[in-house]
Amino acid sequence: MSGVPDGLPDGLPDWLHPVAEGARGIRGSELTAFLPPKDRPVRRGAVLMLFGDHDVLLTERAHDMRSHPGQVSFPGGSIDPGETIVEAALREAEEEIGVDPTGVEVFGTLPELWLPPSNFAVTPVLGWWRDPAPIRVASPQEVHAIHRVTLEELFAPEHRIQVRHPGGWTGPGFLIGPDKDVILWGFTGGILTRFFDFLGWLPPVTDPPVHSLPDYMLAEHVRRTAAAAAADEDAGDGMDILEPNE
Repeated sequence: MSGVPDGLPDGLPDWLHPVAEGARGIRGSELTAFLPPKDRPVRRGAVLMLFGDHDVLLTERAHDMRSHPGQVSFPGGSIDPGETIVEAALREAEEEIGVDPTGVEVFGTLPELWLPPSNFAVTPVLGWWRDPAPIRVASPQEVHAIHRVTLEELFAPEHRIQVRHPGGWTGPGFLIGPDKDVILWGFTGGILTRFFDFLGWLPPVTDPPVHSLPDYMLAEHVRRTAAAAAADEDAGDGMDILEPNE
């Protein structure tokens, strides 16, 4: 059971209706080349794509985390035993940044996506922030900062970039934050790029500037590469990203 209601919640803003329709129509293969395998078990998780007043809520992971330090993501995590996808996404958002679940109306999900390095099958849950309440960094061990990004800012051509990872990956990204110096890329950047492109909302950009990642975001890659070199193995890029060879 997903816990997603069959119909749309009363009062859902008109601008979110195409989002709901798109979520029902998009295929997982239109979001990623990696879909959950059917021949072996996976770890399951959920993230919350929470939309407010023409904006989306994002978190910036703590810069000293061992896994994906500083990466911008949706609130979320593993699904606990007995939880639905919706319950897990709302619980994680409350634990990480204090989102009150009673103020959120869930109106859909995107297809389940697979992150091969960690074997996570993740379902993005779509929510409308019907009654926004104050939020905070409730878990500083996990969250460095909270970003509410308007779609107008997100889609602006001057905030669109290409991201280059030393493991050989390049892919779409965005510049967010008050000073537009925070890089949104990888799994979350890929979802936003492909989903809003599917909706026809993302204007095309020609030759967006290429940005390298800051050192704090590369700490995990450096550690994995060093460990693999010591063991005389291939480390790969060691990152949970949607298109590692794009």
